[in-house]
Amino acid sequence: MPSMKLKHVYLLSTALLAVVGSTASAQMTLNGAGATFPAPLYQRWFAEYNKTHPDVQVNYQAVGSGSGIKQVIQGVVNFGASDAAMTDEEIAKVANGVVMLPMTAGSIVLAYNLPGVAELKLSRDVYAGIFLGTITNWNDAAIKKDNPTANLPDLAITVAYRSDGSGTNFVFTKHLAAISADFKTKVGEGKSVSWPAGVGGKGNDGVTSLIKQTPGTIGYVEYGYAKQNSLSMASLQNKSGNFVAPGAKSGAATLASVEFPENLRIWPSDPAGAEDYPIATFTWLLLYGKYDDAKTAATLKDIVKYGVTDGQKFADELGYIPLPDKVVKLVEAKLEKVQP
Repeated sequence: MPSMKLKHVYLLSTALLAVVGSTASAQMTLNGAGATFPAPLYQRWFAEYNKTHPDVQVNYQAVGSGSGIKQVIQGVVNFGASDAAMTDEEIAKVANGVVMLPMTAGSIVLAYNLPGVAELKLSRDVYAGIFLGTITNWNDAAIKKDNPTANLPDLAITVAYRSDGSGTNFVFTKHLAAISADFKTKVGEGKSVSWPAGVGGKGNDGVTSLIKQTPGTIGYVEYGYAKQNSLSMASLQNKSGNFVAPGAKSGAATLASVEFPENLRIWPSDPAGAEDYPIATFTWLLLYGKYDDAKTAATLKDIVKYGVTDGQKFADELGYIPLPDKVVKLVEAKLEKVQP
């Protein structure tokens, strides 16, 4: 009898292992890495997608656009993400090609920590000067000019910037270079630059933490991070001369007139509309043009379709700008270029 019991236990254990093994093999894990800017929205999408597709797990590492692009080039992820898209030179290094898909959009805001100053207006010359390190105190006459009733303190300005290679850096410096010849000459634009002054934080969350910790600090972060952390945000002067507060309406106004090229890579660096918020951008998923595994390609395409359709309903609550319908159609058409 003991031997029969042991035999039954062995057979049952073997059957259970077979079931577990079968379940494990049915699971698909996709790995992605890149921009911190869209990370809260992407992670929400992947969690919601998993609810209806429990066999699909998506691991997304928000390590910055620069690192995400490197991992795509190295072929160590299933997809990447970048607010800077990819350059033609970077794409040329990827044997299977790259399909760039704008998935959502958002505004980059100047968030600040000034107790007692609930509203702040910053002209183009002023915020360029702050990040050039030429305007260094909150009671500077140039700041007072546009904020005559604000209780601006005699306090040094601490600039918080991104220390990692990032698409947020790219978009923000591209804008500053467009509005300031001095910034273009002295600092330039790119995913990484040498800032004249300030302290660095890694990711949007790192810069957010720096702003929250120290009175007198101003930094650039994605609108959603500022909104979720209840940071004060400055109204910025746009190309038309109007001071515009960040938000869904002003961000959508910026994106409304964008005309995409064939590769879907474009940035509205200095929009001209009267109601346009001056710093808004799309952010891209980076898929390979060809995948060796047909199931991986099909699953990624299905996730992208979910993101640009049903997934857009989460955009506004998380601080992003829902994609215009014409952009959704462009993404869906471009997605067909992804081949197994």
